[in-house]
Amino acid sequence: MIAIPAVDLRGGSCVQLVGGDYDAERIRLDDPLSVAREWTRTGFPRLHIVDLDAATGRGNNRDIIRDLLRDASVPVQVGGGVRDEAQIDRLLDDGASYVVVGTRAVEDESWREEMANRFPGQLIVAADVRERRVVTKGWAETSRLDVLDFVEELNALPLAGVLVTAVHLEGQMQGTDLPLMEDVAEASRWPVLASGGVTSLDDMRALEHRGLAGAVLGMALYTGVIDARRLAEEFGA
Repeated sequence: MIAIPAVDLRGGSCVQLVGGDYDAERIRLDDPLSVAREWTRTGFPRLHIVDLDAATGRGNNRDIIRDLLRDASVPVQVGGGVRDEAQIDRLLDDGASYVVVGTRAVEDESWREEMANRFPGQLIVAADVRERRVVTKGWAETSRLDVLDFVEELNALPLAGVLVTAVHLEGQMQGTDLPLMEDVAEASRWPVLASGGVTSLDDMRALEHRGLAGAVLGMALYTGVIDARRLAEEFGA
């Protein structure tokens, strides 16, 4: 299992939000390129970049993402507001190893199938979850779709993986939703990445024990609650 630092972009800066709430920004660093380089130097094997502005219809951080991808020395997965083929093409051309698709992949089954087959092994589908229901549009809307039903639909597609975010725990540093993650890992044919609330090495070990392929970490890393170097040493490959 690998640990993947999150580089969340808002207004040109690297930020961390509590619970995905724009009014609850806790961390702001004005040089995302330096942040990404530091995580790579620490020994993490992959980065997770999210364009929060694009995800919520507030603009985009396209130029910064291009710079981050061109500078990266490790594989990078990029998401946030990716809702058409041209965006996927552009991100891959700019150097992304994987593209994370969320809202449209949840809401448009035919598009999801078409894109997965057009970019086999390069798409990660994001299932953002609150109370076992998939949420969309930057966590603003809760669907009636049960996450396990959704994951089973994804098993037929040639994906790179599934990213499951426990929205109710995002940025809270209270531990992750282990029953949710275990159920998704058991249901999925593809590697599952966990996000939301991962706070300690014990959380990581518990996720690994339950069959997760990786975990995306944000707040715990940026606040120093979890030691980045120890994390990278144990979950860096």
